[in-house]
Amino acid sequence: MVRDIPPVSYGNLAVKRPEIYYGELSSDYVVVNTEVQEFSYPTTEGNVYTSYEGGGGVRLDSLLKRALFALRFKTEKILLSSDIKPESRILYYRNALERVRTIAPFLIFDKDPYLVISDSGRLVWMVDAYTTSSRFPYSTPIDGRTNYIRNSVKAVVDAYDGTVKFYVSDPADPVLRVFSGIFEGVFEPLEAMPDDLERHIRYPQGLLSVQAAIYSSYHMTDPQVFYNKENLWEIPVFSERTMEPYYTIMKLPGEDKEEYILLLPYTPAKRDNLAAWLAARCDVPNYGKLVVYTFPRDRLIYGPKQIDARINQDSYISQQLTLWGQRGSQVIRGSLLVIPRENSLLYVQPLYLAAVDKAGLPELRRVIVAYENEVVMEENLELALERLFGGRKAARARPAGTAAPVAKPDETKNTELAREAMRTFERALDKQRRGDWAGYGEELERLEGILKRIAR
Repeated sequence: MVRDIPPVSYGNLAVKRPEIYYGELSSDYVVVNTEVQEFSYPTTEGNVYTSYEGGGGVRLDSLLKRALFALRFKTEKILLSSDIKPESRILYYRNALERVRTIAPFLIFDKDPYLVISDSGRLVWMVDAYTTSSRFPYSTPIDGRTNYIRNSVKAVVDAYDGTVKFYVSDPADPVLRVFSGIFEGVFEPLEAMPDDLERHIRYPQGLLSVQAAIYSSYHMTDPQVFYNKENLWEIPVFSERTMEPYYTIMKLPGEDKEEYILLLPYTPAKRDNLAAWLAARCDVPNYGKLVVYTFPRDRLIYGPKQIDARINQDSYISQQLTLWGQRGSQVIRGSLLVIPRENSLLYVQPLYLAAVDKAGLPELRRVIVAYENEVVMEENLELALERLFGGRKAARARPAGTAAPVAKPDETKNTELAREAMRTFERALDKQRRGDWAGYGEELERLEGILKRIAR
C-alpha cells in the first residue's frame, strides 16, 4: 500500500513526511541544516537533496555549545568544521527506544516499537511501556524477580522531529500514579492522544506472553485439579521455538464484525493437540479485554506441531520442498497461523523461496492451508481456500437426499493426469528459473507423455 522512494501511497494512506531522523537503527548523532546538502533520494536525472525543517535537537548557535558537544561526542569536527552555521542543529538520542528510556528510565519499554502513519502524513513510532515491581504480595514471579506488571503507558515518538509524549492507558495503576505525582506534566491522559494515533494502539505481545504463561496454570480454579495439575496447559513449541502471540484480523465467535486481535494458542502439558486459545482485543471500546476459548477435552483438535507433521507427510508438498531446496535455493517456511473459523480451526503457513547467498530476497511461492484432515498447497491463499472449501460448498448446495454425481472412470483418470501435468509443469518452470536446462527438458518430455495420455 506504500512503496518506492519517494513513497507512493495507494488507498487512504498518504506519507507526506517520509524522512526518518529518529528510528530503530539511528544510533549516531547528526548535524543538520549545514552548508552540506542532505541527500534524500536518487532519481533518473540525479540526486534529490533536502534541508531539515523540524525543531528537533539543539541549535549550534554559539562557540560554547559547539565546544561542549565536541567534548560530549569526543570529536573536534563539531568545533572546527566550517560547514556548521548558527542555524545548524545537532540531533542525538535518535534511536526511538533509547530516547524514551533516557527520558523515563523508571519504566520498562517493549522491545518492538511500531511505526504508524498519522492523518497528516507524518510517521510516528509507538512504544508500549510497563510499570513493574518485585514486591507485590502473594504474586508469582515471572522471571525470578518481577511479580507485578501493567501496561500503563503508551509512548509516541515523532520520526521527524523526535517529539516524545507519554499517555496514560491505565490510570488506576498505583505505581504510575506515584510516578505521575513525582514527575508532573510528563504524563498525559489517553484522551489527549490524537484520534489518528489512538486508532493504532494495540495490546502488547510481551504482556500477553507473560499473562499466558501465568494463566496456563491458574485457569484451573478447582483446588484439587490445581494441586494435581490435571489440566495444565503449555504454550506450543513449533520449529523448536515457543510460539509467540501474533496479530490477526478475525471475527470472534458471537461477534458481528471483524476486529484486530492478538492471539495465542494453548496445548495440554506434554501433548501436541490444542486445548484452548487466548485472545486480547485491540479495538476500542473493547481494548484490553481478554477472551479464552477452550476446546472439548474429548475431541482431538490438531496443534501446530501435529499440523507441521501432516504437512511434512504430504507426498506432494514434501517433494516440492525437497525440489526447491536444491541447487542454491533456500525454502523459508513462515509462521504457522492458527485462525479460528466458526467451530473449527484453519491453519495457514506461507512458503518463501530465496537464494542461498546474502543477496537473495525471499519471494512468496506457495501458501499451505490445513483444515480438519485436509492439507493443500497453492500459489496463493485464495486458490488454497477455493480448493479446500470448493467441494464442500458444492456438497452443501445439493438438495437433501440428492446423490452426488459419480465421476466416470475416464473422468477420474483425466483429473488425476491433469493434476500430475500441472505438477510436472511447475517443476519444469522451477528448473528453468534455476538454469537447469537438462532437467527442464526431462520435465517437458514427461509433460508431453502425460498430455498424450489425456488426449487418448
